[in-house]
Amino acid sequence: MGVFDSGLGGLSVLREMRCLLPSEDMLYFGDSGYCPYGGRPPEFILGRSATVTGYLVERGAKIIVVACNTATSVCIPELRARFDVPIVAMVPAVKPAAAATRSGKIGVLATPLTVTGESLAALIREHARDTEVHPVPAPGLVELVEAGLLSGPQVEDALRPLLCPLLERGVDTVVLGCTHYPFLRNAMTALSGPNLAIIDSGAAVARRTRHVLAEQGLLHTGDVPGRLELFTSGEITHVGAVASRLLGEPVTATHIAV
Repeated sequence: MGVFDSGLGGLSVLREMRCLLPSEDMLYFGDSGYCPYGGRPPEFILGRSATVTGYLVERGAKIIVVACNTATSVCIPELRARFDVPIVAMVPAVKPAAAATRSGKIGVLATPLTVTGESLAALIREHARDTEVHPVPAPGLVELVEAGLLSGPQVEDALRPLLCPLLERGVDTVVLGCTHYPFLRNAMTALSGPNLAIIDSGAAVARRTRHVLAEQGLLHTGDVPGRLELFTSGEITHVGAVASRLLGEPVTATHIAV
């Protein structure tokens, strides 16, 4: 299985997949040398996503999980047209958030490109017509996670201007529309209090991946735990250290120049 993200945020999805698919070997590519994607032109994001996908397919990936909301919003039709393996995409959890809200008001934290993209707008039209939705661009959060900063004054200073206006408007449910953001969940809860529901798509993507593998006869089962290999276009010592912290286990990164 191949999983990629602009950096290390997709590890929030990978950890859900490893819980649900413990026997699968997983190849993770964090494109940290070019992170973040959120402020990049669409043609750049497509080029990097196609290059990384091609590398993972060459390494034997039987399915690709695009664990990046920004890449999903830009690239999925092109990637599916270009590659023969199944490709699973991220979908911000707007539908479950709209169903869960008690106040009828939800927020969506995402990168600027995702917030302004048609994919999010279409989700809101389809699943949240009767809900007041507040999409919020959240520049800077990706960089905090990439640096391994998950708590403390710098994180609080970045989150406060994003969350406080939503709470003042009566929002009671927030969608995390970037795979980096679940690693900041504890910091968000510390600021907002326990009454704000925070929803991400990691578990749903893991379930979708298992379904696609089973449907196509590709699901591997057994008692032997699958292997994890971590590749990056970034600096391996830093990436390995942050990945180990995010996953809670030692991880060694391998530099790949693609």
